[in-house]
Formats: sequence, structure tokens, C-alpha cells
Amino acid sequence: MKSFDFAIIGGGIAGASAGYYLADHGSVAVIEGESQPGYHTTGRSAAFFAGSYGGPLVQPFTRVAKAFFENPPAGFPGKDIMTARGALYVARADQLAALDHLEKLAAGFGMTKRLTAAEVSARVPLFREGYLAGGLFEEDCYDLDVAALHQGFLRGIKRKSGEIVCDAMVSGLTRTDGRWRIETAAGEIAASIVVNAAGAWGDHVAAMAGCTPIGLEPKRRTAILFRPRDVDVDPVWPLVLDADEKFYFKPETGRILASPEDETPMPPCDVQPEMEDVAITVDRIERATTLTVPRIENKWAGLRTFAPDRAPVLGFDKDVAGFYWCVGQGGWGIQTSPGMGQFTAAMAAGADLPPAFALAGFEPGNCSPARFQ
Repeated sequence: MKSFDFAIIGGGIAGASAGYYLADHGSVAVIEGESQPGYHTTGRSAAFFAGSYGGPLVQPFTRVAKAFFENPPAGFPGKDIMTARGALYVARADQLAALDHLEKLAAGFGMTKRLTAAEVSARVPLFREGYLAGGLFEEDCYDLDVAALHQGFLRGIKRKSGEIVCDAMVSGLTRTDGRWRIETAAGEIAASIVVNAAGAWGDHVAAMAGCTPIGLEPKRRTAILFRPRDVDVDPVWPLVLDADEKFYFKPETGRILASPEDETPMPPCDVQPEMEDVAITVDRIERATTLTVPRIENKWAGLRTFAPDRAPVLGFDKDVAGFYWCVGQGGWGIQTSPGMGQFTAAMAAGADLPPAFALAGFEPGNCSPARFQ
């Protein structure tokens, strides 16, 4: 039985980033149930960074992460990991209050500019006549190279002498004399601290450890890729988002990547897209814009997992010693991963938090699992 200081259950972006930083504090094993890390959610991300996204409990992690993306450490692909995109929130007349709310959320993070309907159409000349009443442009939005980011964390763990154990579905967790014994399909692993980064399976892992589940809610998010008829896709168009989160789209290698921004409750699973959601996506895009969808080139779905209050869950369990929660990243997991990874490493290892969190006035207790327990 191999023994480590920290055993991280889940090799997606949450577990990989936590492991990368925890490896500076002790020996690390990342335990992944699939044959490759990031199969369920990380690899199905829409791959963008939006500075204001997630609200005040998420933004401190985003701030820390942005500093990482702007100057990545060795082992990551330089500034190519983040490229400028911009976000354009659009609203009909009945959505202007939602646009006001988005403007307030974005006020403390990056530059925003309120736009008239004509100014929106000048930036993205796709909207049907009479559809728009206005928009909001957020400069602080970027495309992210998710694969490069995820692999950078995993390579960094190995470089720091950590281990990635795949095909290792966890079947049991017991704690004796201050040490965890983790039964997996790849053999038993021992560790002083377990980090639960199991995403949609987070409550299931917690229950095996004797913790009280917190009510995590996995939700399906659908995406499609298509080449519109009679339209040359401009690669510099921004990410376009409906003010009420009913759709988004952005250019993707001469095509359009689009989503209905669905959040359908699902059990933890290898989720697949439903034809109804694909049809809804097409309908919403074609109602709002002059884009037509002659053929779906690709479609997929991923799970985004939320806590009941939609804030991250980061901290030690209130009742079970040595069990650290790192779940509930919702739709912000990729863009906040360097921040949440640093936070988790500091809290789990008993080290000081990065100064950026204190400068943001962040209170660690706001993300504690104790709020549910």
C-alpha cells in the first residue's frame, strides 16, 4: 500500500490544480476513476474566462487565477494559454433590468461599456431587426486553452514527484489512527488528508468517508458546433451571451459554438446531449440572429455541479477529521482553477493564504462546508 501526505480524489481541473499546489507541501497522489483525468467535465468545457462571472464569492478566485494566466509558471504554454475575446451581453427591451444587474456585478472587475442596440449590431452584425434594446461589453473575457492548462497541472504534479493513478475508482474510505485508507480499483492507498475533488460524485465520496452530504446538484450543460449558412464567421467576434442566460455563442475555428445555457438536474453519470436541448439551442439562436444551422457538426454535454447556494465548497469537514471538500465549482471551475488550487493547498496544508485573497477582503469561512452541516 502506497502512502502519501495528500490523496486527491478526482483528476479533473479541481483535483489537478489542487494537487499541483499541494505538491509543494508534501507527497501527493491524484486518484482518478477513469482511464484519463478530466473525462466528465473538464474536457467538455466551453473554455472561456469571464471576469465578472460567478459573483462576489467567486471573483477573488478569478482575480488570483488571472494573475496566473497572465504570467504562467514554467511548464505551461506562456501567454498562449489565455487569448483576448471580450464578452457581449445582449438584451431585448424586457431584459434591460437583467442587463443592469450584470453591469453591477461586473463593476468591480475589469472594464465594461454599456451599448445601444446599434452599437451591439456594429460589433456583431447578426441580430434580427427589432430584437435588441441594448448590450453590455465586458473587456475582461478571454478564451482559455483548457487542455494545456489541465495537462500543465498534471505534468507539474509529476515533476514535483506526485503520482497520477488512473482507472482507480474509489470503493471505500476508512480512517484509523489519523490516517486514511482508500480502497480503489488500482489498489489501496494511504494518506493523512483526503481532498474530495470528485465533482458530481462529491457527495458519494463524502458518504463513503462518513461525512454528511451537502446536497451537491449536478446539472447538464449542452453545447453544439455548427457552420452557419451564407455567413463568414469573424474570428474576432466576442463571446455573445443572453442577459437572462438563455443562450451564448462564440466563433470557433470558422464555426459557431453555441449553448442554450441549460441546467438540467442529473445524477452523476457520463452525461450525453439530449436532442430536445440541441433543438432548443438552434431555435434560440435562430430567433435572435440571422444565423441558420444547416447541420450540427458536433454536440456534447457536460456536468456542472453546484452547492445548494451556488457558491464553492472549500474547507475541512466539520465532523470528520482530515477530509477536505473541494467541490461545487459550478461553471467557474476552469477559470478559477489556479485560484482555487492555491486556496485549497494553503487551507489543507495549514499554510498562509496568498496575499491576493486578503487584499480582496475574502473570508475563507464563506466557502466552508460547515454552512451546510
